[in-house]
Amino acid sequence: MRFAVAVLALVFALACKDERAPQRNLPGDGPARVETPAPKAPEIPPGSPTVVFLGDSITAGLHLAADLAFPAVLQRELAAEGLPFVLVNAGVSGDTSSGGETRIDYILENKPDLVVIELGGNDGLRGQPTDVVDANLRSLIYKCRAKYVPVILLGVQLPPSLGPDYVAQFDALFPRLAAQESVPFVPKFMEGVGGVPEMNLPDGLHPTAKGHERIAQNVLPKLREELKRLPKR
Repeated sequence: MRFAVAVLALVFALACKDERAPQRNLPGDGPARVETPAPKAPEIPPGSPTVVFLGDSITAGLHLAADLAFPAVLQRELAAEGLPFVLVNAGVSGDTSSGGETRIDYILENKPDLVVIELGGNDGLRGQPTDVVDANLRSLIYKCRAKYVPVILLGVQLPPSLGPDYVAQFDALFPRLAAQESVPFVPKFMEGVGGVPEMNLPDGLHPTAKGHERIAQNVLPKLREELKRLPKR
């Protein structure tokens, strides 16, 4: 079963690879920093649902071993609770809501059971108009819904240094979208990590292993809830 999971993850990783923004060791970033040995992946029984995490470098776990990124932490936590799932980490460093929108069709062809969307942070850092980000995220939700695939939306917040007006517009985008589209929502998925020096690597942007553990705890209740809602196979 672990071989099958590895093959599935590899297929998704190759399909989702962005040549402009590889998932590991970006030029100039220096060597990857693996803070602790990667823990053993849990045994996933046949028939477990497949959960795709569609995101950017936070989802990808930039500078860390893949098993230390928050999607893998969630997989271990929920498997231990009796809610195992096949993990597909479709995080691509540098990706935007537009990039995710171009990748979602292929992802849906592989018939996942649930998609967790973690996108928009790079849009905000680049000053992308909020109506463009809204349209891209809305398109992701619509495309998943058209294939009867439920979605969890993770809310992104920007640092105040980007300007109060833009930050206010951007921060309001995610809860408004979640409410309008009635999708499960984690309002501040990086709460306790973003802007906290000890939870981030020296670049100040990418979480440490401890930071990813905190993110996993922020997302865990909503993911647990949605996994329980999935029809039994």
